[in-house]
Amino acid sequence: MAIRYPNGKKYQPSTPSTSPAQKKSVSYGKRGMSLEQDLNDTNAYYLANKLAVIHKKPTPVQIVGVDYPKRSSAKIKEAYFKTPSTTDYNGVYNGKYIDFEAKETKNTSSFPLNNFHPHQLTHMEDVLEQGGIVFIIISFHTLSEVYFTKFEHFQPFWQRMLDGGRKSVTLQELREVSDQIPYGLNPRLDYLNIIKKHYF
Repeated sequence: MAIRYPNGKKYQPSTPSTSPAQKKSVSYGKRGMSLEQDLNDTNAYYLANKLAVIHKKPTPVQIVGVDYPKRSSAKIKEAYFKTPSTTDYNGVYNGKYIDFEAKETKNTSSFPLNNFHPHQLTHMEDVLEQGGIVFIIISFHTLSEVYFTKFEHFQPFWQRMLDGGRKSVTLQELREVSDQIPYGLNPRLDYLNIIKKHYF
């Protein structure tokens, strides 16, 4: 199935290549999960335990081509992203609106800012102006380190890039303005503890 962006470019999903030998070397404690899976599991735990209601936002897609190989089934052949997506997750916790973006990198010393789109930063600024809790979760997959960064602490790095400065945030810079989220079992990445620390 071909999925296209609003500008017509074809969407190419990232498919990390891992050999069988690499898969065996993954630490069982970390389970080799992606950040998205870790957060989805964490949010499911929060929901089941009535701690918070936070979900991953679905990306709106417009279907333009459908094939009917059988009368009883349909196969989507071509689709477009209707609008640029905003952030990955939103919901409510303790009466406050939560909105955050989650990003993952294999880099070990810096995080490339081109992982973000300008409209995402604009959206987070708008949510912050309305009193929402806005933050970014960044995973350095190779290091097995995950950081919680308040949006107001991340935004200066973006502005620095717009002003002609470096196009990435060093790991050290990020550590100075962020809280590290430790891996756990249930919940997997307990970011609510950090929200409590900063906002309640």
